[in-house]
Amino acid sequence: MSPLHVVILAAGQGSRMKSALPKVLHALAGRPMLHHVIATARSLGAETIHTVIGHGADQVRASVPEGSIHWVEQREQLGTGHAVAQVLEHLPDDARVLVLYGDVPLTRSATLETLVRHISDTSLGLLTVTMDDPKGYGRIVRDADGQVTAIVEQKDATPEQRAIQEVNTGILGVTAAQLKAWLPRLSNSNAQGEYYLTDIIAMAASDQVTVEVNQPDDALEVQGVNNRVQLAELERWFQRHQARQLMLDGATLADPERVDVRGNLRIGNDIFIDVNAVFEGDVRLGNNVRIGPGCVIKDADIGDGTEIKAYSVIESSSIGANAQIGPYARFRPGNTLAANTKVGNFVELKKSVVGEGSKINHLSYVGDATLGTNVNVGAGTITCNYDGANKYPTVIGDGAFVGSNASLVAPVTLASGVTVAAGSTITRDVADNELAVARGRQRNISGWERPKKH
Repeated sequence: MSPLHVVILAAGQGSRMKSALPKVLHALAGRPMLHHVIATARSLGAETIHTVIGHGADQVRASVPEGSIHWVEQREQLGTGHAVAQVLEHLPDDARVLVLYGDVPLTRSATLETLVRHISDTSLGLLTVTMDDPKGYGRIVRDADGQVTAIVEQKDATPEQRAIQEVNTGILGVTAAQLKAWLPRLSNSNAQGEYYLTDIIAMAASDQVTVEVNQPDDALEVQGVNNRVQLAELERWFQRHQARQLMLDGATLADPERVDVRGNLRIGNDIFIDVNAVFEGDVRLGNNVRIGPGCVIKDADIGDGTEIKAYSVIESSSIGANAQIGPYARFRPGNTLAANTKVGNFVELKKSVVGEGSKINHLSYVGDATLGTNVNVGAGTITCNYDGANKYPTVIGDGAFVGSNASLVAPVTLASGVTVAAGSTITRDVADNELAVARGRQRNISGWERPKKH
């Protein structure tokens, strides 16, 4: 089979977004719109993805990993036909070509696969949609036999043509040979003074090339984004689909309208997700996991039976089975928690390992630390891991008990069974089963009077 090349048009300025950011880099579901389109192109098995850029070209190019895209710059924006023409010299003669748009982010792969199957020497694939209000879109003109003969843009259409409800999405599949024959024949003699890619449809009809039409299951699949209102509409549509799939996969959602998935969320059975939870990056939830309201979970693995309580933030961490986290816990990147651990309210963890059965219940900071099994860390405890230039480790052995308001000045090791008295500042290693007391001697002064206001 001839290779598939995808051309993504992403050169537009997007002035209606009212933003310095190029339109195709505005985020939908946590990723730039262009990245959604690139991912779809890859899912189709494209041999090469050509992306036509113009406004904000350097920003757009920098947003995608180096070497994964063939970039083509359109220095003057003279229409869609002109944009695709910039790619012609890079297309093998035997290639099949699919034209997509960087601001149309949610077209399904299955929809496009059907379109691609129509690409041949004697046919091309065109994606259309039927709209109640087609204002602003190019109309699909058919002959008496129902065959597509042309696409007429709104500004060039007659009153009769403007009454047509079937419109062009801009997405089409053709052979490279067809493009090379038709694009040089385009004219800009139209109301916009532009070279329309859509004019090749009339050329196809003239050359006895059949225009095979497909439509998406939902018109929002091919909705383009021209302003932030449309972007928000697509975001909600996308999230509703994500929520529906989560429920089909075994999750109970307190309110399907109030959960956001901005990446890849994999779940087990009997999951409960409360309102306003946000999932980013790559997240896995095991069986019987409960996610409280307002939680933000990014790039995390959550074990079976674990509960993440309200307003906790978990990033780049792995949490074992039957753990209790939060409320208001914050996990900065790099934490690994074993089973049956507890991390309570207003606890911050960073790059730490917490052994099975260990507890950090409240108001503590633990960073660059390794905790053994069944460790208890009291309220207000901090690991002093940073000297202003370098980070140092803290090691706490199995069964250690750290009293409230302790400061553990790294590098330091507390061996197994150690007890640290409340209020201590520990600067030296502590051996097995020792009690460490490091605080000033208490003085009680009788007859002392509090200061009085003058």
